[in-house]
Amino acid sequence: MLEKVQAYLSKQGLKYIKPEKAGPHQEEMVALKALGQAARKEMQVLSKVLEKRLAPFKMDRVSNWANQAQICRPHFWCYYRAPEDSLDDVAMAIRFYGQPEKWGISVEVSFVERKKSDTTLAKQHKVLDLPIVPSLYYFAQEDGVSHRVEGTEANRQMLKEAVKDGRVRKVLVKYDVSVTASETIEELVEELADGFDKLKPYYETANQN
Repeated sequence: MLEKVQAYLSKQGLKYIKPEKAGPHQEEMVALKALGQAARKEMQVLSKVLEKRLAPFKMDRVSNWANQAQICRPHFWCYYRAPEDSLDDVAMAIRFYGQPEKWGISVEVSFVERKKSDTTLAKQHKVLDLPIVPSLYYFAQEDGVSHRVEGTEANRQMLKEAVKDGRVRKVLVKYDVSVTASETIEELVEELADGFDKLKPYYETANQN
């Protein structure tokens, strides 16, 4: 299950060059593109199965296998929104993390940067209004770099101060689900749905007017 995604995780940061311009690396680039497309397709299948489980939430499109600069980004993501949500609201998403030897999918409360409005960041900050549950953690962006912060009450208070002072720009709440070769897609979807249940209060708090 998700073998192509697992294989593609090791390609992060590689530059894709059109085969006709890649000289001696032509075959390598053909294989890289094929793997990227196959991995993205696996993510699309998973995202659609999960969408059925999360009704009435609807999935957005799955991220591309490379960015606009043609750099491989195997940590695919897909956002989910309730029918009443607008595109600049805080949403929920799944995102691959890790390397082939140790990897998984995180569920998160976050937003799409290019679709944010003047109010989106303030909404996202509201995830800090709720006490954190031990199985969850924060992902804080400071000076353009995001890092993991353990989900403790002390860290929640610290992050609230850091946001207020402008030292931290945004804080996500996340839950990790490790992927094992032996589990079925249905079992994985149930684990992810459980993550959505755990994170739902933070998503609802963020979108309260």
